[in-house]
Amino acid sequence: MKNKPIIIVAGEPNSIFLEIFFKSIKSKKFKNPIILICSLNLLKLQMNKLKFKKEIKLINFHSLNLTKLNNKAINLIDVKYNQKNAFEKISKKSKNYIKKSFEVAFEIIKKGLSDKLINGPISKKHFLDKKFLGITEYIAKNFSSKNKVMLIYNKKISVSPITTHLPIKTVSRNINKELINKKIKIINNFYKSYFKYIPRIAVTGLNPHCESNLKKNEDKQIIEPSIKKLRKQGLRIYGPYAADTIFLKKNRELFDVIIGMYHDQVLGPLKTLYEYDAINITLGLPFIRISPDHGPNEKMLGKNKSNPLSLINAISFLDKN
Repeated sequence: MKNKPIIIVAGEPNSIFLEIFFKSIKSKKFKNPIILICSLNLLKLQMNKLKFKKEIKLINFHSLNLTKLNNKAINLIDVKYNQKNAFEKISKKSKNYIKKSFEVAFEIIKKGLSDKLINGPISKKHFLDKKFLGITEYIAKNFSSKNKVMLIYNKKISVSPITTHLPIKTVSRNINKELINKKIKIINNFYKSYFKYIPRIAVTGLNPHCESNLKKNEDKQIIEPSIKKLRKQGLRIYGPYAADTIFLKKNRELFDVIIGMYHDQVLGPLKTLYEYDAINITLGLPFIRISPDHGPNEKMLGKNKSNPLSLINAISFLDKN
């Protein structure tokens, strides 16, 4: 809903996120109020280090008054985190801080005070338990959302992997007709709801050239029947296509979304084509969650050279919806 605040969890304290956050709110005025969940101590350290000046307004999330929010200052919910320097090495030290930040955001959303969440990059290695494959799965678990979908959105072409954050050797045994049908329907419904049109969807095969000399041929036995079933239900869906050619210019211009069977099959080409001009939207949650399409980028800490485009796009997307 419009005018509800955009909640931003800064995420990993030692990442480039606050740098690109400063650049984003400096570059553009946003209509919806923005609430940043972050350590006040850390925010001040990085503002000083990066020579960014703006008033900070402390917010009590237990008594959040939406009518008094605007973006004249940084609306901050302070989550305590002690750090002497603006930047340190990424470590498990930040695990509880990040967990608390998410818990605050989840409470605001569950109270119905916001339906828009952005989180900054997080080191999955140091934050997640082994039971979670990624941040998407962590957030979905907290809202009991089973049918989560990762959509990397770009105005020209978006992509989505059927399986997410799985080792390659486990991908084939996790692909099935039910999973493909559920995820593609969620994407189709999202486009119909938010963009008011039925998207043109291409689906890649799993095997090179959609061929396999093994007894189990996923392309023929699983993917192709799924596409035929969805087409009969009115979806504009086609394939399976060979993954090595679907991203050629003449091919991708025919579609709005390209669905792949695993993470790097579709994210690699998209990032090569558009770099930071994409956002990661999680579908299947009771709210819209977006993360900028980049990681903590520890090597760039403090250099003030990071590109804020993905975060600007993420905030702008939520600011319109």
